[in-house]
Amino acid sequence: MPLSLAIAALFGWLLWSVSARQALLLLVGVGLGATLAAARFGFTTGWRVLVEKRDPSGVYGQIVLLGLLAALSMPIVSHYAETTAALGPLSVSLLVGAFVFGLCMQVADGCGSGTLYKAGLGVPLNMAVLPMFVLGSFVGSVQLNDWLALGALPAVGLVQRWGMGGALAATLAGLVVVTWIIGRWSGQPFNVRRIPRRWLWGALALAVFAALNLFIAGQPWGIVYGFGLWGAKAATALGVFDPTANAFWSDPGHAERLRETLLLDVTSITNIGILAGALWVAAGRQQTAKSLSGTQWLIGLVAGFLLGYSSRLAFGCNVGAMVSGISTGSVHGWVWVPLAFAGTLVGLRVRRRFF
Repeated sequence: MPLSLAIAALFGWLLWSVSARQALLLLVGVGLGATLAAARFGFTTGWRVLVEKRDPSGVYGQIVLLGLLAALSMPIVSHYAETTAALGPLSVSLLVGAFVFGLCMQVADGCGSGTLYKAGLGVPLNMAVLPMFVLGSFVGSVQLNDWLALGALPAVGLVQRWGMGGALAATLAGLVVVTWIIGRWSGQPFNVRRIPRRWLWGALALAVFAALNLFIAGQPWGIVYGFGLWGAKAATALGVFDPTANAFWSDPGHAERLRETLLLDVTSITNIGILAGALWVAAGRQQTAKSLSGTQWLIGLVAGFLLGYSSRLAFGCNVGAMVSGISTGSVHGWVWVPLAFAGTLVGLRVRRRFF
């Protein structure tokens, strides 16, 4: 009850003092966080179970999410000029960042959304990883332009190139091919009845909330930018960072967000909502966690830093690059997935060795 009152009070204050958009985005974030926590909709776990147990049910749930969200998002991007797709350049930073992210998310037991909602649930490792994720995302943003100088091609948006119909058809066809490949490899062809019900309703709810985020904010659901902004604000306030001397943060758009309150940043407000939604689900529940050794804590914290750093290089995590990228027609999302999956194969070896 106290948490519900706090969320309601923050909603009312945002509605009165900030904007209706930010107030609504807070509720969208709460919905995303509550869904992730209640359904335990984990991108990291789904990939791990597929590799280690040849159980594709979690990944099938993610594919359902991608298909539903593409069907909702692409018409919005196509018909409303003020909305943008989650586009990222095809770059060296994307290749390196996606691979490292896939590796580290298995070690840290969470991607961007997983770290947020598990921190909200009170999981000790993820609570410790979260500030390291923020720090890594900030450092990655500071060095991003140096990485892009190594080589980058312009971003490619399918909706802009082929229109809504062509982009949606190509995306759904791509998801069908991926589903067939996974079914052949695992020996378990797609069957909706094999997907746990909580993941099915989780995919549906996440698709609806993510589409609402796109419609209200004018941009797809993201996580990583908010983390980088938090780190940049903290570093600036402490006097250890001069944003005017950095190519990324001196950009007019980023500089404006750095000057404004965090409550005006759409990614930050949904991140706050995800934490609140997970806390709301966790209220009254007994949380248990395996105790970790000093070495395991150290490895987990380093992995958390690299999660933030690599996700900034790759222009998103499982949410910003894969979910939002693919569902809004960005080719960089399709490039991100196989590189991150290759990183996961290495990350699982590290996980088995140390955890």
